Amino acid sequence: RFKKMSINFNYLLKYVIIGDSGVGKSNILLRYIYNSFSEEFKTTVGVEFGAKNIEINKMIYRIQIWDTAGQENFRSIARAYYKNSVCACVVYDISSHTSFEDIQVWIDDCTKQTAKSVLLLLVGNKSDLTDRREVSYEEGKAFAKSHNMLFFEASAKTGENINEIFEKSVKQIAKNIENNVYDLESDSCGIRVGLNRDTIVLGDNSTENSSEDNKKKCCT
Repeated sequence: RFKKMSINFNYLLKYVIIGDSGVGKSNILLRYIYNSFSEEFKTTVGVEFGAKNIEINKMIYRIQIWDTAGQENFRSIARAYYKNSVCACVVYDISSHTSFEDIQVWIDDCTKQTAKSVLLLLVGNKSDLTDRREVSYEEGKAFAKSHNMLFFEASAKTGENINEIFEKSVKQIAKNIENNVYDLESDSCGIRVGLNRDTIVLGDNSTENSSEDNKKKCCT
């Protein structure tokens, strides 16, 4: 049985984390939501989920973060969660140049499923592995600049820059909302406007549902 709990927010934002298997996507989610880290590698089967509130200029932004599987055999499942996302966090491992080379494939795959307004972030994870680095900071930054992406190097293990990834991206989304970048009436916007919502986290693509008639489902 699922419990309902009241969540107050001004904007509900749907994020997806994508990238090759083993780059640390699940640990980014773990570090940000629970401030924890797992040394044990476990392949994500389908998707994993977490949510957290950020307050910016007295406005509450609730981020729903969907961590998607990087393995090819789960790719079709993961694609279903790209839709209706306001932000896609594309992750590579700084100690694996192959994972960096695959970034373009992930971007192409994601942008086919999302609105043109989707905010793309590039994250070079495992910045603590300096002695095993295969992708330079400059190389990552140059790629991000050429694709109009926010860029971060971070470490889910140490926590370096993990909070900044989400804080800075939400600030950019807040700025975009002020500038009317998003069509908030569209299901594909990745943003839901509301206050005093009841939360129910379900297994499917159903996530946090309004206690009202739930007509708008841009983030599910």
